[in-house]
Amino acid sequence: MTIYQIKSAIEENYPYFFTPKTLKFFGQRMRDFKVYKLDSERVEIVAPIRIRGQVRMNDRRIFNLVKKDFERS
Repeated sequence: MTIYQIKSAIEENYPYFFTPKTLKFFGQRMRDFKVYKLDSERVEIVAPIRIRGQVRMNDRRIFNLVKKDFERS
């Protein structure tokens, strides 16, 4: 699954998650997001968070492909 497929899957529940305004706030671009398969139902999404142009941390989230939602930590 690509980040664009995930974006389409969550648009109804999280309409602001991948908007240009949100991405700009965190210093991200869609191409920054990497998707790693964990198992048949889950993927990990990783993207850097930039503050003043410098990477400060990585945002990591687990996305459930069956529920089409993020898992809570």
